[in-house]
Amino acid sequence: MPEQLWFTALLNRTIGGPVNSLLQSLPPALHPAHPQAPISNAVAMEILVVILLILYFLIVRARLSVAKPGGMQHLAELFNEFIGGQVDEVIGHHGRRFIPFLSAVFLFILFSNLLGLIPGFESPTAVVYVPLGCAVVAFVYYNFHGIREQGPVGYAKHFMGPVWWLAPLMIPLEIISHLARVMSLTVRLFANMFAGDLVTLVFFSLIPLGIPVIFLLLHFGVSLLQAYIFTLLTTIYLAGAVAHEH
Repeated sequence: MPEQLWFTALLNRTIGGPVNSLLQSLPPALHPAHPQAPISNAVAMEILVVILLILYFLIVRARLSVAKPGGMQHLAELFNEFIGGQVDEVIGHHGRRFIPFLSAVFLFILFSNLLGLIPGFESPTAVVYVPLGCAVVAFVYYNFHGIREQGPVGYAKHFMGPVWWLAPLMIPLEIISHLARVMSLTVRLFANMFAGDLVTLVFFSLIPLGIPVIFLLLHFGVSLLQAYIFTLLTTIYLAGAVAHEH
């Protein structure tokens, strides 16, 4: 059985049985490798991130005040204005309906990236299937809204190129290009977070004091940057999907 973090062990003790029963009812390829511990560290960290985000939103919601806004409310408003500004620049004012999704993507990835800085936890984004899951969600989301906005026929025209006679060449290229976006989003996020966690761990093992602080700050910067890049690229893909040809 693989080594478990304390939070992973807690989840496996409390809900591991029902989770294993559920997975056993699925096709054999989805059966857990270790039935006694079906919840992996990465999944446990994802659950923890979701719990932290829910608590954060509940606290902000409970403390909303027009007369005396607190620090957490100011922070939430600044963040909302930042995402809204990005949406206005890339998509336009009609794209403000995407702010909740883009905000959730940014915060989930940011919290997941930063979790590895806390002793006893790991960054779930340093495990490849977590960035892959985020990339697939972004891929499905922007294509869904592209079809919803323009209809199947109108959205299909995006894949045909500027003139009809180029369609046989452009359609395969566009399909490959869109599928490559999933790989690009996944590899970029996974590689940076995996490397950041590995470098931090190595230097903490060699020099436990002083020098590792520099790498912790670097890890924080990379975590913030990768969350921003992932969200910005998703915004750009959304803009292309919902844009109407003129």
